[in-house]
Amino acid sequence: MIFGKRIKNIFSNLKRKPDAIIIKNSSEPYIDDNFFYVTGLDKGLFEGSVATLYPTGKIDLIISELEAESAKKSNANLNIYKNVEEFNEFFENTLSHLKNIGLNFSGISHGDFCIIKDRCPNSEFVDVSEAFAKARLVKDEFEIKIIKEACIITDKVMKMIPDILHEKVHEFEIAAEINYLLQKNGADENAFETISSFGKNTAEPHYSHGDYQLKSGDFALFDFGARFRRYNSDMTRTFIFGKASKEQKDMYETVLEAQKTGFNAIHLGIEAHEVHDAVNSYIDNTRFKGRFIHSTGHPIGLAVHDAGAGFNSECKFKLKENMVLTVEPGIYIPGFGGVRIEDDVLIKKDGVELLTKTPKEFIEIYGQ
Repeated sequence: MIFGKRIKNIFSNLKRKPDAIIIKNSSEPYIDDNFFYVTGLDKGLFEGSVATLYPTGKIDLIISELEAESAKKSNANLNIYKNVEEFNEFFENTLSHLKNIGLNFSGISHGDFCIIKDRCPNSEFVDVSEAFAKARLVKDEFEIKIIKEACIITDKVMKMIPDILHEKVHEFEIAAEINYLLQKNGADENAFETISSFGKNTAEPHYSHGDYQLKSGDFALFDFGARFRRYNSDMTRTFIFGKASKEQKDMYETVLEAQKTGFNAIHLGIEAHEVHDAVNSYIDNTRFKGRFIHSTGHPIGLAVHDAGAGFNSECKFKLKENMVLTVEPGIYIPGFGGVRIEDDVLIKKDGVELLTKTPKEFIEIYGQ
């Protein structure tokens, strides 16, 4: 099975191989995405659940009766508890004999680590977080299929935006409409807090939305994604409401060309920072030098910023076939506005496949 292969791949990325790897969920929001990566489950919360992974690809789950029906959809060996006493018994039987235990240090709470350490006093603990990250950077066929579905939903919604913009509409109104349309078109939820920004607010890359009302001559920037079966998409488009100024057109065309530069820079075997360096260099050789203030992109999958990596000047991981990443250059001028264009791409042997397909030609929207 594909999920057994994922577990074996995680162990193959370890120089020091533990007897087993433990994923211990806490309570929301401290749920480890890796739990769903190794089980393939896409429904349920699984607070407090424990997944034990073995080098053979086998997996044991300790889950509450509350999650029993959802958990049966996995191929794991299930230990279903009704109370704390039963949980402790399963925990003792499964883990106490292990001499070397791998833990995802970046995904486990300090409280849960103390519990495991207390109940396994004779065990040594190995940080396996990097092994998870390496495994998740390269998507398998199953993951790619789901991410493509998330991208299709996002495209459907983005293409609707020009028709719902009008004079004096609030940022929060369009954000709410986007979130509604995402679910109406098949998303489980929005992938992250939707960015719907107008005018000078577009100069803040991580601005979300407020009560600013759209007026003629404003930038209108929208950055959102769909979460579908726990996998995410992420896309940004920037429009002009009304007649654009020369400055706005120049910013847009520069960002669009910078994104093309990023696409062209992606090749198997290069280090991720080389893509960012190419994009940043292009922008810095225009009159907008210094106005590109974030990384060129990031891996995307079960997390919006998957595997804790990105296209920035520090990233050394090498690009491989079947990685899925965003390419999202931007130019930001405080007090005036910003432009960002973002797409999700699948790295292939002969280049990239564009997964988000909403057109990117310069658009002036005159509304209703």
